[in-house]
Amino acid sequence: MAINLQKGQKISLSKESGGSLSKVVMGLGWDAKKSSVGLLKGMFGGGNTSAIDLDASCVLFNEQNAVVDTVYFGQLKSRDGSILHTGDNRTGEGDGDDEQIIVDLDKIPLTVKSLVFTVSSYTGQTFDTVDNAYCRIVDNSNNNEVARYTLSAQGSHTAQIMAKLYRHNGEWKMHAIGENGTGRTIADILPQIVIHL
Repeated sequence: MAINLQKGQKISLSKESGGSLSKVVMGLGWDAKKSSVGLLKGMFGGGNTSAIDLDASCVLFNEQNAVVDTVYFGQLKSRDGSILHTGDNRTGEGDGDDEQIIVDLDKIPLTVKSLVFTVSSYTGQTFDTVDNAYCRIVDNSNNNEVARYTLSAQGSHTAQIMAKLYRHNGEWKMHAIGENGTGRTIADILPQIVIHL
């Protein structure tokens, strides 16, 4: 049974999964908000919602909180091969995860202390136009969901610093950050991430 995380909550991945995790998937899902319009507006095209291109990214940090590598739609694999982005979804349509980042915890170099996951609106729409947004950690070996964090904070922001996976006393933990940000790309958001390390 997956744990539903609250903003600021920290958990041990191994304890929540019932054993040692070696490979996990960070899944991100969202829908474009459906606008409710009257009959006349709908007949004249006022009810259309445009596609929202949210992008999931992962930034790897070392002990000194310096960036080691970044995985996003422009670089789908970390240089050390431990993290793989499965590709860009530009609409949010369909059920299940819209974007996934696969993390091989056993292959992450010991020099990497934390992984921060973000989501940003590449098309520039604010989160007011997004519904049902979430991120979740799944055990890749059995497809069981370990933890889920619902991104309930709607507003005029265009990015969110979702969660952090970090090493603590030899085990991996997850911290639901849930802080709003501004920017279309991971480069825009980086200065905002460092505050939460």
